[in-house]
Amino acid sequence: MATVVAEPRVMHPSFLTVFVAILRRDITVTFREFPAFLAQVILQPLFMLFVFGRVLADLGFTRAGYAAQLFPGIVALTIAITGLQAVAFPLVIEFSFTKEIEDRLLAPIPTALVGLEKIVFAAIRSLIAGLVMFPVGFLVLGSIPFDLGRLWILVAFFILGSLAGGAMGLTLGTLTPFNRINIMFAIVLTPIIFTGCTQYPWPSLSKLPWFQVVTLFNPITYVSEGIRSALLPRGPHMPTWIAAALLIVALVGFSYVGITGFRRRAID
Repeated sequence: MATVVAEPRVMHPSFLTVFVAILRRDITVTFREFPAFLAQVILQPLFMLFVFGRVLADLGFTRAGYAAQLFPGIVALTIAITGLQAVAFPLVIEFSFTKEIEDRLLAPIPTALVGLEKIVFAAIRSLIAGLVMFPVGFLVLGSIPFDLGRLWILVAFFILGSLAGGAMGLTLGTLTPFNRINIMFAIVLTPIIFTGCTQYPWPSLSKLPWFQVVTLFNPITYVSEGIRSALLPRGPHMPTWIAAALLIVALVGFSYVGITGFRRRAID
């Protein structure tokens, strides 16, 4: 009588296990280069706070209270730009030059989850950068606005803004060819920095209605206004629910376009 030998069962890791492993690797690399990471994300907002919030105020070129209006916008800008850059720059290089992305595409998870991991990793970096801006703002300005009763709103916009920044970076990184990276970022970054209501509240643009409409096409506007409503609820800002709703729309839209573009580039 023949003996039947059962084959050993191969245990395949779950998608979540692989996703977390890739994410943990990226986070570990970030913390190994933490000083360089801080210098990269803090330098620009630090000087913007110092010049616009401190120097111009001390010289009398800005009104009293302007620094308090400026700070939430700079925090929002830091969150969004950190997320965008954390994905876009490396992704263009990985797809076009180093081909490092191929190692991730060989992981036993759907390609869409590899793109989603990029967004989540960028969001984590953005959250860290945004939190660091609070002690930086206090050191530069001497005081910063804060409303403990609206902390949950601040947390919500931190998370939504971080994810939106990562989704914008994924979209830009998958749509930009390597030989156009310098031109593309020069064309994109400068307009989104200055049309995101980071240096001014959105309602104050009522005297420039055409520009007020232009800012609505920039997702950073909703991050700025949401954080401004959390830190300065009595100051001028866009209604919180409108900022949250439109930011969610931007997040879903950029995530869809970014992940779709990522899958297309991966197949090519």
